[in-house]
Amino acid sequence: MLPLYLLFALAGDAIDAFGGKWKAPVGREWSYRNGELSMLVARPQEASPRYPVQYALLEGEVFESFTLECEVKREGGSLILVYNWQDSAHFNYVHLSVDSPEKQIVHNGVFHVYGSDRSRISKGVGPGSLPTREWTKVRLDYDARSGKMTATVGGEKYVSLEAVDVSLTRGQVGLGSFFETAQFRNFQVRRRD
Repeated sequence: MLPLYLLFALAGDAIDAFGGKWKAPVGREWSYRNGELSMLVARPQEASPRYPVQYALLEGEVFESFTLECEVKREGGSLILVYNWQDSAHFNYVHLSVDSPEKQIVHNGVFHVYGSDRSRISKGVGPGSLPTREWTKVRLDYDARSGKMTATVGGEKYVSLEAVDVSLTRGQVGLGSFFETAQFRNFQVRRRD
């Protein structure tokens, strides 16, 4: 059996959600009902280098500067929003977690994947951004010219959720988790000038 990270490159299953097509490694492990996209299966990563592989990508859309908004609900401790996805080994993601980055440096931050293990590109300080399992509004603003990304969670800004990366300035967006399950609703993404 191929590792999950290779499935994106080879096939992926289509999911109809939020008025668009989404590609996930295993589509039957996702559900879209009553306006909610849910990850049904948590899969630990089997491969090295270490970076997330369990997410769904919005198909047919490549974004430069944009605003992404949605409501999220964690089942376990965390979930992710993917942006500037080029391929399964080149993308950025925002990791939203109950944990503070001081407690777990690979949680609650902005990370860069560039052909190797994920690297944190945001400050590793501040509180966790998802303290409850309630629906929480998230907004991600990205500017391709400056490479700046800022995420707000529940209307709050977190220094651990701000970063600059100029190596990847465009790509697809996605929703998922590192190795847990999560739910998403009221998703929208708008291009910005």
